[in-house]
Amino acid sequence: METATVVTFIVYLIGMLAIGLIAYRLTNNLADYVIGGRRLGGSVAALSAGASDMSSWLLLGLPGYAYIAGMEVVWISVGLAVGAYLNWQFVAKRLRKYTEVAGDSITIPDFLENRFRDKSKSLRVLSAFVILIFFAFYTSSGLVGGAKLFEASFGLTYYQALWIGALVIISYTFLGGFLAVSWTDFFQGILMFLALIIVPAVAISKMGGWSETLTAVGNINPEFLDALAGVGTLSIISLAAWGLGYFGQPHIITRFMAVKSSKEIPKARLIGMTWMVLSLFGAIFTGFVGIAYFSSYGYEAPLASGTHETVFILFTQLLFDPWISGFLLAAILAAIMSTIDSQLLVSSSAITEDFYKAIFRKNASEKELVLVGRLGVLAIALIAILLASNPENNVLDLVEYAWGGFGAAFGPVIILSLFWKRITRNGAIAGIVVGFLTVIIWENLKGGIFALYEIVPGFVLGWMAIVIVSFIDKEPPQEIQEEFDAARTSDI
Repeated sequence: METATVVTFIVYLIGMLAIGLIAYRLTNNLADYVIGGRRLGGSVAALSAGASDMSSWLLLGLPGYAYIAGMEVVWISVGLAVGAYLNWQFVAKRLRKYTEVAGDSITIPDFLENRFRDKSKSLRVLSAFVILIFFAFYTSSGLVGGAKLFEASFGLTYYQALWIGALVIISYTFLGGFLAVSWTDFFQGILMFLALIIVPAVAISKMGGWSETLTAVGNINPEFLDALAGVGTLSIISLAAWGLGYFGQPHIITRFMAVKSSKEIPKARLIGMTWMVLSLFGAIFTGFVGIAYFSSYGYEAPLASGTHETVFILFTQLLFDPWISGFLLAAILAAIMSTIDSQLLVSSSAITEDFYKAIFRKNASEKELVLVGRLGVLAIALIAILLASNPENNVLDLVEYAWGGFGAAFGPVIILSLFWKRITRNGAIAGIVVGFLTVIIWENLKGGIFALYEIVPGFVLGWMAIVIVSFIDKEPPQEIQEEFDAARTSDI
């Protein structure tokens, strides 16, 4: 590895840690640590949500999928873009308003408890449990991506790379909390965007243009040019259904809660969706042009042994000088860091706010809660490192499982909590339990209908469980219905 590349990496890491130290001085209480005191601007919220959403799979998993499957990858991208837009359009503003009206809630479990006046703590504990389970897998996927990056770029062993990446991410999340996470995600989102525009543009130029690239891909395998080739109905539904996951991702919808005003949402939506669509195109084109480029220049071997997720990394090493290569490789680390830090923070808030404070130490001081939150980051990170210790893990597979779990468990209950006055506490509990269990059971069944992505049955059955149980229950108390109306008409 060239010295220039290493220097670029180190400068980037020092910059991220500096942001963590600055945010440390601005973090005074648990609300600051968990949602930044609700003072995010629209542009920061947009890029922070996008960067924490996309993670390493945008620069590793998605280009790798495009490389081995061709235009089939379009279906997942369309599903994600539509899901993200609907989330910004319908969920963001209402959630921002409702979480403040409902007891100034600062976590999703906190909101659900306040929304339904659940004095039993069962909703809070259940949702916090689901968050910790699926974020263990989600966080481990990012650590696997980081390990693959360091392993392929710096000649480290998988385990050395795993621990180095984990230590950097834990450090600034531990120090700065939500503000550090959001500010670093903002800069990392810009870096990811530039990398995903530059790499495919240069690679396509090297191939002589887009038409020459298409011709070369078609000569290798004509089916790579057809989004419908070899793709059945179940596969298309499964790929497009990734969009359902957005409504239930705690690390994404927490950004909606943290925006300083609901009036910032339209601006954030425009910025966030522009960033997302262009980034998805960049990731797809990176993998797609890789089919032609690596074959034309005799580089099939490095990608033929199950290492297709290193397409982006190989491009940075082949097409650019060491200084630019270091910048582009830092973009992969940015993608990884921007998601893991968010996941660690949400998991930490579940431990602190939803277990420690709610059950064990109701009168704990703000200083004590922030300390517990930081210790929670360390504990969760260690569990994720253990789950990521298998070098055979696939980034996209781990993300797929966790994404489906969150989408099915929380998606229906979040949507119906915001839009349906008749939903009851027992209906919410039923929806979370049914969605959670359906994903786990469905994932372990094979063949036939069970080839369908588990988020689909989980989301549908969770939604049905909420509606059925809520109608069986008596109507919510008048105060809950009045608060629902107040949140809907609020001008916060």
